[in-house]
Amino acid sequence: MKKGEILEGILIETMAAEGKCIARFNGLVIFVQGCAPGDMVDIELTKIKSSFLEGRAVKINSLSPNRSTPFCSHFGTCGGCSWQHINYQAQLQYKQQQVIDNLERIGGLELPAIRPIIGSAQTQHYRNKLDFTFTAGRWLLKEEMTEQNFGSPGLGYHIPKMYDKVFDVKECFLQPDPSNAIRLHTREVALQNDIPFFDLRKQIGFLRTITIRTTNIGEVMVILQVTYDKMEWIEIILSSLSEKFPEITSLNYIINGKRNDTFSDLEIICWKGKSFITETMPSPNQNRVLQFRVGPKSFYQTNSDQAHILYKVAFEMANLKGDELVYDLYTGTGTIANFVASSAKKVIGLEYVAAAIDDAKINSSLNGINNTDFYSGDIKDLLSEDFLSTHGHPNVIITDPPRAGMHEDVTKMMLKAEPQKIVYVSCNPATQARDLKILSEKYSIEAVQPVDMFPHTVHVENVVSLVRKS
Repeated sequence: MKKGEILEGILIETMAAEGKCIARFNGLVIFVQGCAPGDMVDIELTKIKSSFLEGRAVKINSLSPNRSTPFCSHFGTCGGCSWQHINYQAQLQYKQQQVIDNLERIGGLELPAIRPIIGSAQTQHYRNKLDFTFTAGRWLLKEEMTEQNFGSPGLGYHIPKMYDKVFDVKECFLQPDPSNAIRLHTREVALQNDIPFFDLRKQIGFLRTITIRTTNIGEVMVILQVTYDKMEWIEIILSSLSEKFPEITSLNYIINGKRNDTFSDLEIICWKGKSFITETMPSPNQNRVLQFRVGPKSFYQTNSDQAHILYKVAFEMANLKGDELVYDLYTGTGTIANFVASSAKKVIGLEYVAAAIDDAKINSSLNGINNTDFYSGDIKDLLSEDFLSTHGHPNVIITDPPRAGMHEDVTKMMLKAEPQKIVYVSCNPATQARDLKILSEKYSIEAVQPVDMFPHTVHVENVVSLVRKS
């Protein structure tokens, strides 16, 4: 076999991690882009290894019964919502299998019967936060390639794996109104007033990004990021947004002259309205509604409705009786800590971002919760034997780390802490499996519950409860 060779009439069998499909030829696995399980396709080989092949579908001879018609005109260009062409029930099956494969193959773990995955009630307009990038020269689709369009500005998303290529978004189905209208109006005002868009490669221009955050009580935050302080241009855009969209409750801007768009270390200037927005969530026993203050730098689960489902699963697995000391690792803005606090004696939240800890303390105060403490620092350094001696050994640990999972030192210290129960919430079953393998020295898996937070994507959340071996 040679690179570029065409294999005809190959059946696509299933999905692999990161959204690639799996087929087989002469005993070798082929990872294939651009098709769906159940398709019969011709494949052009793009990579040949001794143990596997990679390729792309160049012709679909017959369509899978699990196919759906993509609803977004940007499907195939945009890296998001890459599973639109597969019906939602089939997506859930593949995500459930992804969890099983990771825990068994990477973790080598003995599993109980895995609970059926919990799907999202909303499969469109479910996100509460989106970031859009300005570009001085947008990526053109084939039908857009005219002399008039070359070098034209745009506002949208990056082309996958191309940091300096951004395509113009006409309509995005991820965030509810008025997200699309705000983005399109911002673009129009900037073009009408000749305000220069940023050139990612040359690092010149003025307008960098716009972030739109919405909440389930109708509040809207907009954050405009620019490269230098020119109030004339800033006020043209912000004034126009304020007049056009009175529902914007927090209007902010950032001056960022760095070579990247991160702003965790930069000052946020609140130009109009409040410096925060508020999300609400029913408490686990449904006897009150919790409020969570979300600032421009705050992390909050981007699917608010499914976040409530996710936290209810974690709460149920923790099975708190009211007399426990709970550690909440990677607590962020304290959402889980405050969510479970009414059912515990005390909750201690640990988080490496100091600003998030400030938000967590505010959220406790906002909800009249007085049995939480929060500490900031690198978790692997913070969670130490001295910390355990000072604050007490936890009865329950809830951990919700980033995609990279937990540092090995953290998992080893959890083994030393010896809580009766651990609840591990993960957005990456692969790193979760790696960490669970270490914890299996002293813990058995009691329950596994996948939760779909991001329909039409390859991502899946998973919650695992562990009990200490006798």
